[in-house]
Amino acid sequence: MTCIAACATQDHASWGACRRAHGIKVGYCRSATNPNHDYTADKRWNAELDLYASARKQGIQPDSTQTRQIRHALDESDRVGKPYGVRDDS
Repeated sequence: MTCIAACATQDHASWGACRRAHGIKVGYCRSATNPNHDYTADKRWNAELDLYASARKQGIQPDSTQTRQIRHALDESDRVGKPYGVRDDS
């Protein structure tokens, strides 16, 4: 038998084909090229980029994609009442 026990059809050509048909995914895997990069760092990275994207959608131009700089740009925008980092050539 090549299929997993939970397979309803039990008709796959190999164990791998059965697993692929069930949409198995790797939850998280460290890279051989960067073994210090972990799930927490990945979540932090994605949250930082999401925050940057949110600021850009509001018309704000932070000085970098670092959370500290993005928060500064958001705070300054609120304080001044106009988007931070946007030149006013009028």
